[in-house]
Amino acid sequence: MKIALILALSAALLLGCNKENNPAAAKQTQDPSIVHPSPELLAQLKLADLETKAVAETLRVAGRIDFDEQRLARIGATVTGRVTDIDALLGQSVKKGEVLARLNSSELSSQQLAYLKARAQLELNRRNAERAKALFDADVIGAAELQRRESEFQISVAETRAASDQLQLLGVSRTAIDRLGKQGAVDSVTPVTATLNGVVVERKLAQGQVVQPADALFVVADLSRLWAVAQVPEQQVSQVKSGQSVSIEVPALGNEKLVGKLIFVGQTIDPETRTVLVRTELDNREGRLKPAMLASMLIEAKPVERLVVPASAVVRENDEDHVFVAEGDGIFRLLKVKLGPEQGGLRVLLSGLKGGEKLVVDGAFHLNNERNRKEMEGS
Repeated sequence: MKIALILALSAALLLGCNKENNPAAAKQTQDPSIVHPSPELLAQLKLADLETKAVAETLRVAGRIDFDEQRLARIGATVTGRVTDIDALLGQSVKKGEVLARLNSSELSSQQLAYLKARAQLELNRRNAERAKALFDADVIGAAELQRRESEFQISVAETRAASDQLQLLGVSRTAIDRLGKQGAVDSVTPVTATLNGVVVERKLAQGQVVQPADALFVVADLSRLWAVAQVPEQQVSQVKSGQSVSIEVPALGNEKLVGKLIFVGQTIDPETRTVLVRTELDNREGRLKPAMLASMLIEAKPVERLVVPASAVVRENDEDHVFVAEGDGIFRLLKVKLGPEQGGLRVLLSGLKGGEKLVVDGAFHLNNERNRKEMEGS
C-alpha cells in the first residue's frame, strides 16, 4: 500500500513539473479552445490580418414571373349581344385583327337602321336644297325659304356623321360603314377581334351568353417578354434603385440564373406587407418562362466597407462557424463567429471579432483536427 501511494505521488509531481516546464500545454489542458501545434504543423499554417473590403451585399427576395402589362390586352365586346360563335381556344396563338368570337346584337341592327335613315334624309335634304337654290335664282322663292332648305341639309350632314361615329364606336369599320351605305344591308353580327399578336391566356365566355361592353371576354398576352416582380422589405428599400443589376433564380428551370436590370422601384409602401414592388424585364422568346412561376430575385446592393473573413479560414464545429486567432508564442484560440453567405471566397463578419486579429487562413482544418486530438487525449 505504501509503495503504491509513493508511486502515485511521484507521478503527480512529474505531471506538475511537465506543466510548469510547458505552460502552453498546461493552458491547453485547461482551455479546450486553445491549441499549440507542433513545429511541423505550425510551418504549414498561413496567417493574415482581419481586414475590411468593399462588399456589395446581395439581397434575396421572393418573387414571381408575371405578364408584361404593356404587352397584355383585355378584349371585350363593343356592343351588348349574344355569343353565337367562339373561334379562339385557351392557349391559342392569334394575330392582331383575327376574329376571336362573334356576337348577334339587336343594338347594332338598330344603329345601322338609324344610319341608313340619316343617309336617306341627307340625300332628300340635299336635293331639296339644290332645288331651292334653282328656284331662288329664278326668283320663284325668297331668301328665307332657301336658307331653311340649306339649314335642313346641314343638319342632315351632322346627323349622318354622328350616326357613322356611333357605328364606329360599336366596332364597325369605316369600310363596312361605306358598304352599308351603298348596299343598305343590315348585319346584326359583329366580331370580337384580337388587338395584338399573342397567346390567349384567358377566355371568359360561353356559347349563347349575353355579354356587355364592360365584360372582358379574352385576355391576349405577348409572352416574348415577361416581368420578374418581387417585394423588397421596407428596411432594405434604401439599398435598391432603378438600373441595378439583378439575378433571377427560377426553381422550375433548375435555379438557372437569369440576368437583368431593375426597371422599376415602387414609390409607395404596401401598408399590409410593408414592402415595395420592384420589377425587371426578361427575354422569353424561347418560351421557357411561364407567368406565375416562382422566382427569387437577387439584387446587388451598393458596395460598403465591411470586415471580411476568407472562406478558407472558417471551420465548422457543433454546426457553427469558427476561426482560429493567433495569440502569440505559437498558440491559437478557436473563436465562434457569425458570418454572412460566401461571396467571391469571402464572408462578411457579423459578430465575434473586433478587427485587427490575425487569423489562420490556410491550414485551419488541420489545426482543428490537432486541437480535437489533444482534447481527446487530455480527457
